[in-house]
Amino acid sequence: MSEEKDQSTESELEEIFKSGGVTAGKEGEAIHCLSIIGQIEGHYSLGDGQKATKYEHLIPLLVSIEENDDIAGLLVVLNTMGGDVEAGLALAEMIASMKKPTVSLVLGGGHSIGVPLAVASKRSFIVPSATMTIHPVRINGLVLGVPQTYRYFHDMQGRIVNFICRHSNISKQKLEELMMTPDMLATDVGSIIDGREAVEYGLIDAVGGLDSALGALREMIKSPVTV
Repeated sequence: MSEEKDQSTESELEEIFKSGGVTAGKEGEAIHCLSIIGQIEGHYSLGDGQKATKYEHLIPLLVSIEENDDIAGLLVVLNTMGGDVEAGLALAEMIASMKKPTVSLVLGGGHSIGVPLAVASKRSFIVPSATMTIHPVRINGLVLGVPQTYRYFHDMQGRIVNFICRHSNISKQKLEELMMTPDMLATDVGSIIDGREAVEYGLIDAVGGLDSALGALREMIKSPVTV
């Protein structure tokens, strides 16, 4: 019995190491906990020593969670500084399109492209001490100073704004106001808001921790909403 338990623990640790997540709970009511930490790594690999969430690992994982009858719901735990915009938005779109119950929990931070990821779930929670940075799409690397380049970034920002507004209760006017605040970030425009402010603005559903997030997820599993 002890040997079987040790093997089960090793299997769980291996799963956490490979995907940043683990499935816990009994069959039929099991919940998969997925962590999104550090930077969202997209088309380019980050340097050694940097914590990263690789989107090419999470995409097939999300598909397998959606198709696995033994998994009843998904808990997404975020502590991310942002990262690749297209990769982050792609992951957010996948989470938002899942039929299974999904709940997000922001711990530490849900910054930049982490904002769409935080609101992509059907319910969202944030601890009081967590913060979220809201700012326009930044330009990194080699940039050609031509109208097409600026049009691309303008359109990308529009897609992010529309996604956030569709999946939360914040108004487009308020979101854009927070994005363009000039006196809060030292070398950028934008806003840093804490957990209670995020709920007050309608960006996140409720202030709460792990117990609240799991409780909401279990309620959704027990009483699924059919469309």
